[in-house]
Amino acid sequence: MKKTLGMLISETRKQKGMTQLELAEKMGVTDKAVSKWERDLSCPDVSSLPLLAEILGLTLDELLRGQNEKQPAGNSVGELFDTILKALALAMGVAVAFLSALDALTPQHGMPLLGLGLACLALCALRKEK
Repeated sequence: MKKTLGMLISETRKQKGMTQLELAEKMGVTDKAVSKWERDLSCPDVSSLPLLAEILGLTLDELLRGQNEKQPAGNSVGELFDTILKALALAMGVAVAFLSALDALTPQHGMPLLGLGLACLALCALRKEK
């Protein structure tokens, strides 16, 4: 699940050991405004986003995307595994095509490589169903 802007503000503020009041004072708003941001009842003014990002130690892009790149998402290992499976499947297909074009691989010997690639894609698809 992608973090909302409010979730990111709250989480990052707490990691920095700041209270809502302290963040509010630095931003020049009330602590009630910060509370509303964190509960996603309202959003900070667009013109104040660069200051908010600076105070929280985030880039503006991280703030707008709702993610702190310095902290990988909880499922980043799973995403990495899926990416590796897809890359392996692609590599098998490219290897078979390249070696076949060079007449260095017979169709009979290429089938197991393609099968391995398909198995990787199947495993990736099965993981997504969970």
